[in-house]
Formats: sequence, C-alpha cells, structure tokens
Amino acid sequence: MHDDKLVVRRVLQGEREAFAAIVERYQQPLLNYLGRMLGEREQSLEFAQDVFMKAYSSLNSYREEYKFSTWLFRIASNHMIDFWRKKKIPAISLDRSLNEDGATPQAPDPGPSVIRAYELAELRKKIENALRRIPESLRELFILRHVNEFSYEDIAAIKSLPVGTIKNRVFQAKEAVRTLLEGET
Repeated sequence: MHDDKLVVRRVLQGEREAFAAIVERYQQPLLNYLGRMLGEREQSLEFAQDVFMKAYSSLNSYREEYKFSTWLFRIASNHMIDFWRKKKIPAISLDRSLNEDGATPQAPDPGPSVIRAYELAELRKKIENALRRIPESLRELFILRHVNEFSYEDIAAIKSLPVGTIKNRVFQAKEAVRTLLEGET
C-alpha cells in the first residue's frame, strides 16, 4: 500500500512509465471485480482499461491519506454506475402499485429452480435412454404422441392404421418406457 503512494508520486513527478506498476498490481483484481459485476470478459477488459485511463488522468485528485486501491475501485464502481444509468435498466418499486386498481405488480416467474431444472434434465436423459431400448415401431408412436403432441387420429392418419391400434401401441410404448425407468431406480 505504501508502495502505491510512492508510485503515484513518481508518476506525478513526470515518470509516466511508473504507472505500469499500478496497472500490473491491480489489473487482475480489477478484472475479477468487473467480471463478476458485468458477467462478460470482453466488456470487463474494456472497463478495466477505461478505469486505468480515468485513474491516470485524475491522479492529481488522489489523496494519500486514503488507500490507493480504495480510490481505484471507487473509480471502477462509479464507471459501472454510469454505464448502468446509460443503459436505463427499468426499475420497478415493489412498494408502489403500478396499476390504477391498486393491485401490486407481480414479479415474473423466473421458471424452474436450478434444482428442478437439473431433475428435469436427468429425467429427460433417462426417458431418452429408455426410448432407445424399445422397438422402433413403438418408439416412433411414442414420439409422435408425447413429443410432437399429435392426436391419436393424426397418428392414425400418418401411419395408415386404425385409431384403436394406435392407442394400443402408444400405451404399449408408454408401459415399456415405464418398465425400463422403474428398472433403473
């Protein structure tokens, strides 16, 4: 920390290349911070460059009674705030009603939780594995009915078979898949 103040003094006395020591010391921590905040590596690199440029150009305003790292990361934080303001991310107050009838706005459903999404993905894999193991004629009917969501009548028309036969074979396919899935547990 004390070294930072010496480096800043050297830069302010005209030794511009001394600023490279500051960049080298803080580049990775700054990239880690910006990367976690922005979520994009390329944008983080651009922001880090902007932050170092701002720090260099305003080095005269740095006050030695404060830690240099704090001052640098404040510049980074302010840079991100400016960026988000320019993006104009819409904000909705949860305390205030948006509707004239006084109803409270509802937050959108973010979808299944990570755990539920994982469980569904695992179940999908198991069903796909089971489907590979049943006869092709049953597999095709199962997929037409349960994946493509065709009606029994549509499948009957596709396969040129009676509707009753299709219903029976789709049932057989479903039972074969169920038996295979139960065998895995």
